[in-house]
Amino acid sequence: MGESRNYDKIVNRDEITDAAASAFADAGQSPPEKYIRTEEVLDGVVVGEDESYELPVVDMARLLDPESSATEIAKLGDACRNWGFFQQMKDNTVQFFNSPLESKKKVAVRENGFEGFGHHYSRASVGKLDWAESMILVTQPPEARNMEMWPTNPPTFRDALEVYSVEMISLARRLLGFMAADLGVERDALLDAFADKRQSMAIHYYPPCRHREKVMGITPHTDGLGLTLLLHVDDTPGLQIRKGGRWFPVRPLPGAFVVNVADILDVLSNGAYRSVEHRVIPDAERGRTTVVIFQEAAVGGMVAPLPGLVEKKGGEARYRPVEIEEYIKGNFDALAHGTRFIESLRI
Repeated sequence: MGESRNYDKIVNRDEITDAAASAFADAGQSPPEKYIRTEEVLDGVVVGEDESYELPVVDMARLLDPESSATEIAKLGDACRNWGFFQQMKDNTVQFFNSPLESKKKVAVRENGFEGFGHHYSRASVGKLDWAESMILVTQPPEARNMEMWPTNPPTFRDALEVYSVEMISLARRLLGFMAADLGVERDALLDAFADKRQSMAIHYYPPCRHREKVMGITPHTDGLGLTLLLHVDDTPGLQIRKGGRWFPVRPLPGAFVVNVADILDVLSNGAYRSVEHRVIPDAERGRTTVVIFQEAAVGGMVAPLPGLVEKKGGEARYRPVEIEEYIKGNFDALAHGTRFIESLRI
């Protein structure tokens, strides 16, 4: 099974029961009480479809082209500073949720477990469930994997995930190299923070719900690790990010990634790059499927601002350092209670 961090004592996820699957399958019925979260869904103004706005789109081909690289790096930096999200071209897909429920239950999350098929993380402060099915796995390094939880249906799942997880490391390294150039730090300093660190994957399926004003696909949160790479398997909308007190819908682009600056990168950049709060609202008519890769990061076993960046900015660190294991535990505990561990690190 390999060596693995003991997440079981710091996280909790609920199983997808037959009753939950039945509720998900009937988009028109009124959701069960444990999913109704009308007050949360209506918390905040959503930017209207008639309003004009554009989320920054960064083209990898232009980043790699010497003639356009500088301009595209500037766009990448602007996206990280002002939005925390950008979309990156990529063509891939993963199919898992087409399997029958009984098949998915073979890798169901265990009691107080982290990996496997089930709901999102339970949040004690919310007391409700998200309108979603999720498959969560540790994917890198190989010795950290729990192969008992890796599905064998569809038969190509394991091989596809093996290749996909490695490709995501390569993509992350390219993006981080450009980020280092934008931040003005040594390329290796940022890349080394992510090198050989843990990577995990989450596949999410958000069933349609015609009572979408009552349910939440995923609770508002910021990602706690370093860098998030999200692939839309379909073109169903639902992801929203909060900026300036309003929710901005992220419109899926064909063949594109949404790349999210997460909390650890916020710390590494000494606050130059922002991790941004986001949520998912299910669509009334169509299901939404995403594949999400989370890259962990640390500097010498610590979550702390990059030393070179602190020196460049006058020697003032905005976050206190913390050991990575303490950070992971603190982050999951904060997530369960609807808070952000990163806030406790601010100086």
